[in-house]
Formats: sequence, structure tokens, C-alpha cells
Amino acid sequence: MKLLVTGGAGFIGTNFIRYWLQHNSDDAIVNFDRLTYAGNLSNLTDIAETHYPKRYRFVHGDILDFALVESILKKECPDVIVNFAAESHNSRAILHPRRFFETNVMGTQVLLDASRSTACSGFITSLRTPYNASKAAADHLVNAYFHSFGMPITISNCANNYGPYQHPEKLIPLFATNAIQDLPLTLYRSSHNRREWLHVEDHCRAIAAVLEYGKIGETYNVGSGVEKSIEEISDFILDILDKPQHLKTYVPDRPGHDCRYLLDSSKIARDVGWKPAIAFEDGMRETIRWYVENWKWWQEIQQKVDSEMVQEDKWERFTER
Repeated sequence: MKLLVTGGAGFIGTNFIRYWLQHNSDDAIVNFDRLTYAGNLSNLTDIAETHYPKRYRFVHGDILDFALVESILKKECPDVIVNFAAESHNSRAILHPRRFFETNVMGTQVLLDASRSTACSGFITSLRTPYNASKAAADHLVNAYFHSFGMPITISNCANNYGPYQHPEKLIPLFATNAIQDLPLTLYRSSHNRREWLHVEDHCRAIAAVLEYGKIGETYNVGSGVEKSIEEISDFILDILDKPQHLKTYVPDRPGHDCRYLLDSSKIARDVGWKPAIAFEDGMRETIRWYVENWKWWQEIQQKVDSEMVQEDKWERFTER
């Protein structure tokens, strides 16, 4: 089987590509990614150059480019598209909502239209303020193509992921890397708001199970049942790294800050046979250790982001004149 993975240079895409190629020795993957600030092709250097050079290739491009997406589908004719391409940072969605709707909604429509025009592939989208609204709209769009055009689609909605290769702007790697450097851990005032946490490898296993056993046209929630507050997460990280509590600081809440995220994952357990395998405490220890051991990886990303933010700030101030 051949898969087209969009957003494969991002956090979940990287881990999914690694998981799939390791567990499916006859399959091939085409990774299609625009390489925004959150995409890091070096995540897969060993895959491309050493482990699976004949079964993996990368194509640079934007899912908003219909002609390019259609040409890739015609050339590669994948059996399935797994869509991870998304803008995914809630706080950035408040500042730049248009970007989120362009990628998360219009980009999804481009993929659906190109897939429909070439008739090469099924479609599975893995989804997760303006960010939430854009992903909900993409959900409805994918379902509409199933009901209106008979496209073979499945949808998975996952809990908050954590694990290796996650961009250091996200909560757990941000707190871990800041604590490693003895920098403040900044919490919103409503620090007891709760989130459900899922290790990215368990998420990859869930998507693989949906691809193999899921029913066309269905939506599957992928969660762990483990809820932790932001306060609990920060305390766990400080404890593991033996750092002082006074590193925690507090700021006012962001607009639209949700009190709780929790999914009902009984359907995927019942119909597909999936359940999480990695205990939260074990997964967190492994993740924190990964960031301790991969200092160079995340420092290079932070330096790049800092530089890009300076340039973006200069451009926005120029256009406001």
C-alpha cells in the first residue's frame, strides 16, 4: 500500500511516518509538507537516508495548491491520504484566525477535490477559539464529501498529544525545555483547567487501526481517559527535573480558554479494538528524557522561531503604517 501523508514533517506526522514504515514492511509513504515553522524535515533524515530510502520520499508543497496536489495524486496514485496538515496552536489562532481557516478548511477542501478528481485514494483526516472552529468546519466538510459524493473517508479526533519531536511552542515541550534552562514556566491563571493527554505513539497506533479496521464514513475519538490540569503538568515536569516550584509564573487567561477537554473513546475501543498502551507517567518520563537528550534539536528550532518572529513583527508594523 502507498500512503500520501500531508503535514508529515510536523510532530504527529513525523511520528506516524516512523510508526507506519517500521510496522508495514511492504508499504511506501510520500510525505507532502509546506515546511512552515512547525515542520522540520530533519526529523526524518534517518528515514530518508538510512532506514527506508526506497519506501519514503518527500515532496515540498502547499495543500492549498490544487494543481500541485492533483499532479502528485496522478503521479503517485496513493491508496489513502492521511491528512495531518494543519495550523494547530490555539494562541496563534487568536492572533491570525485567517491562516487557520485557509489551511484547516480550504486546504482540506483542496485535498478532497483533488482526490475526487483523480479517484486514486481514500481519505482519513486526523483532527483536533478560531482553531477549534476551523477544525470543526473541516470535519463537516469531509463528512459532506462522503454523503454527497461517496468519497471513502474516515475521521479521527484525538486528545492532546505529547511525545518526541513536538515543537517547543507546545505546552509539555515548552515547560520541559524552559525548566531544563531554569527559565519561567508561564501558566494561565485558570491553571486548573483540565486536558486529556495521549502519547503520540498511541495516537499513531489508533490511526493504523482505523485504516485497517475502521468503517468508511465513521468518526472515531482517540483519547486516553487520563485528565491532567496544566498545574499538574507543570508540577510533574519540575519534579522529574528536580527544579524549584518558584519557576512557575501566572498570566491572565487567553480569550475563549476552555475549562476541560475530554473525549468518549468507547467507539474506537468497541469497533476497532484500539486502546492506549502507554501509561501517562511512563510516557511523560520518556518524553522529558527525550528533550533532555536532544537539546540541540529544540534549541535550533527555538532560534529559528525567534528569528522568524522578529521578521514577522517587522512586517506587521510596516503594513500597519
